[in-house]
Amino acid sequence: MNKSKQMRQLHRKFLANVPEQYVFMCADGQIFRNLSDLRYGLGNMSNEVFSYHSNDKTHDFSNWIKDIIGDEELAGDIAFNVSRKEAAITVNKRICYLKSMRI
Repeated sequence: MNKSKQMRQLHRKFLANVPEQYVFMCADGQIFRNLSDLRYGLGNMSNEVFSYHSNDKTHDFSNWIKDIIGDEELAGDIAFNVSRKEAAITVNKRICYLKSMRI
C-alpha cells in the first residue's frame, strides 16, 4: 500500500466514531464519539467545564485525542490551548484539514 493511501486511511480513522466503550463522558453530560462531537461540545460547554477537563494538572481532551482517536498532532496542539474557544478553533482547523486530505 502506498504512503498516500495509508495517510487517507489514517485521516478517516481520526474522523470516525470511537468504539462505544471509549466515548468521552464530559462533566456536563455531553458525550463525544468523534472529533466533530468534541468541536460542537467545546463550542457549547461552559468555561468551568472546560477548565475541569483541561488545566495545569488535567489534560482530558488531549489525552482522549491521543490515546483513543490516535491523532498525536492534534493532541499536542490542544494540550496548549488555554481557553475553550481556542481549543474549539484548534479542533475545527484539524477537522477541516483532515477532510481536505480525504480526496
